[in-house]
Amino acid sequence: MIRLIFLMAIAVIGLAANGAELIVADGQVRVPMPGRTVTAGYFTIQNNTAETVSLTAVKSSAFERAELHQHSHQDGVMRMEQIPHIAIEANTSVTLQPGGLHLMLFDPLQPLLVGESVNLSLTFSNGQQLELSMPLTEMPRR
Repeated sequence: MIRLIFLMAIAVIGLAANGAELIVADGQVRVPMPGRTVTAGYFTIQNNTAETVSLTAVKSSAFERAELHQHSHQDGVMRMEQIPHIAIEANTSVTLQPGGLHLMLFDPLQPLLVGESVNLSLTFSNGQQLELSMPLTEMPRR
């Protein structure tokens, strides 16, 4: 009987360790263009829960402020606007990318160099908080 309880406990611990609720992948923060103090961050969030979860806040020790933003088309003009949250439906993913959902990061508090990393703290509606380190990448040339 004790052996059965022990094996069941190991199985439950294994499932908890392998079943991360929210996973962030492919993250990057772009180094601002020379003379600019605003940049963007991009990544994919995978929601492995049975409920919709929303990204509600972002903070970074490397920036004065961070906001959630989206691009939208209105009257033939592309606009960027702050949004209160980003919903990730159950068992799906959402990608923050150029021209769509993204982070706006304002006023770096330190020099930002390509190849280094910055820390981000993501807060979700289910109470989960993820502490991440994202690489700094070069702004693409047009």
